[in-house]
Amino acid sequence: MHVPYADIQRVWLDADELPQFRDAWLWDHFLPLVGPKDGDVLEGWTLLTALAAQTTRLRFGLLVTSNRVRAPAVLGKIASTLDVISGGRLTMGLGAGGTHQPPGAGGIAGPNPAIAEYEAYGLTLVPPGEGVDRLRETIEILRGMWTQDVFDFHGRYYTLDQNRNEPKPIQRPGPPLLIGGWGNRMMRLIAEHADIWNISGPPHTDFDVLTDRIRRLDAECARVGRDPATVSRSLQQLVTYDDPAATRAIIRRAAGLGFDHIVLSLTRPYPDRAAQWLVREIIDPVLEETSAA
Repeated sequence: MHVPYADIQRVWLDADELPQFRDAWLWDHFLPLVGPKDGDVLEGWTLLTALAAQTTRLRFGLLVTSNRVRAPAVLGKIASTLDVISGGRLTMGLGAGGTHQPPGAGGIAGPNPAIAEYEAYGLTLVPPGEGVDRLRETIEILRGMWTQDVFDFHGRYYTLDQNRNEPKPIQRPGPPLLIGGWGNRMMRLIAEHADIWNISGPPHTDFDVLTDRIRRLDAECARVGRDPATVSRSLQQLVTYDDPAATRAIIRRAAGLGFDHIVLSLTRPYPDRAAQWLVREIIDPVLEETSAA
């Protein structure tokens, strides 16, 4: 938000040249969450396609796609197309999207930005339980249309008759699924279906909540008969430009809890050579400290 296309493009192209970065991410909002309400916000999947076509190495995705914005099969077609365009580099980031429950519930701080945003774009909020159930159906639809020649689906919320989706994604049986969330019902869904679980770190979520959610995920994996080690744990962490040591300390502590995927979230305005700054001030020092330990 409040960042022009040229700045985003610059950071992605720089990161594509730096092996310390495995992937890059955008978001799925239409209005700024903070600051002036008339600030720039580019549509996520359109921007993702443009950047995917200009990069060659980075994996990428939306952190995370709102399940309340696009019909599931339309989303599946978009994702299939982008996986083909990129040569198989998409990670399918998914979330329940806007619900009546504010993000402050369950330990995540802050007001619910979806209310004004969804009203502005003619989108509807749903109760949290319905949001999770709809996401569950979306996952089944995505996997069906990514793997079956002709696919029918008749769920509580969505219906498909004779869906044909060609070409299929390059990645088989489809792009890996990253699911963002923290509620108990969402943690069960993550244990059942996610390759990667994502949650926001400090200051949005404190370490007591992170520890509790890790325990919940492990318990849900045990409940469904899944090895918890098969779910990658991803933390989205805001970067502090004036105190990179504080950011490094959070990353080290998160790694100690088992987080193996760190998304470094840049705040505006981006510094010059932002990707190189992240390598110099955050990534390399953390890797060096880890190696020394």
